[in-house]
Amino acid sequence: GTVLVTGGTGTLGGVVARHLVVVHGVRRLLLVSRRGREAAGAGELVAELGRLGAEVEVAACDVADRGAVAGLLAGRSLSAVVHTAGVLADATVESLTVGQVEGVLRPKVDAAWHLHELTRGMGLSAFVLFSSVAGTLGTAGQANYAAANAFLDALAVRRRAEGLPAVSLAWGLWGQSSGMTGELSEVDRARMSRTGILPMRAEQALALLDSALALPSPQLAPALFDSGALRDRAVSGMLQPMLAGLLPVSGGTRAADETNETDETDGDGGTAGPAVTGPPDPQEVLSLVVGHVAEVLGHDSPEEVAVDEELMDLGVDSLMAVELRNRLNAATGLSLPGSLMFDFPTVEALAGYLAEELAAGGSGPRED
Repeated sequence: GTVLVTGGTGTLGGVVARHLVVVHGVRRLLLVSRRGREAAGAGELVAELGRLGAEVEVAACDVADRGAVAGLLAGRSLSAVVHTAGVLADATVESLTVGQVEGVLRPKVDAAWHLHELTRGMGLSAFVLFSSVAGTLGTAGQANYAAANAFLDALAVRRRAEGLPAVSLAWGLWGQSSGMTGELSEVDRARMSRTGILPMRAEQALALLDSALALPSPQLAPALFDSGALRDRAVSGMLQPMLAGLLPVSGGTRAADETNETDETDGDGGTAGPAVTGPPDPQEVLSLVVGHVAEVLGHDSPEEVAVDEELMDLGVDSLMAVELRNRLNAATGLSLPGSLMFDFPTVEALAGYLAEELAAGGSGPRED
């Protein structure tokens, strides 16, 4: 039978298609995408796969449209489905629009459900869903994307319960640009690295794909983590409980024990800025804020941060504002509002507010 790959003309779909042909011996492929043969590089991909011995058909189809999927599958015999399609539309929860939610859910949720229902009687040998660790761990600014991928994970479990093949792979970060990573800037990647998620080379990811297909679990999370970054987050109380047990720490304890001994906050901690005890000194608070702003922006030195310029002019966007607030929550023990950057738009104003709040609370920034 034919193996159907959604998002098949994209970078990620192309990588997967080559792997299916070269490693798994697939000889018939149906590559589906919104633009089909009009997609950039589609012709070259078909030619390459043909030279490798595969018979390839490329089809333009909106897989979120049930009627279009039904028409595509009519009269076809499939042996497997690999659903890689997906888009990003990142925003904070407060600023998410209906269009951003629907735009992310349709190619993930609607498409997967249509494929689930319309291939039920085909006797597939595999039904592979490309999910994301965002749905497992949660990532800042990706509530819509997390929800879409959590659905894929749940669908795989449901299919297994019904006796149907399925595995949902909650991928970490692919180093190769794709629908899941193509819109990430260097600052975005740096932010993810600080959370402990590292980009995987294509060969690493494909090896994990092969391993996952050989395992019985309906849901797996192929991801590459930076143990040092995870340990830093554990010490500052920022590590997700799901990951805490992975890291042994000194004295035979585990990272989970350390996270239990620290105050709980949400988001990214970090270690920028001086450690201060006792009544807060305004200059020390200013240095702390400058240090965290520099890290969020990816600057090499705090000296690159102008304290009298608006944070937005410095390059702090809404997602960075969330990270900055969470870092300052962890560093000060305060519970800061989501509107922090808008209420106090410069580093000076923000530091002044923190100093006042800390003085009123009778404490200073925490030691890291």
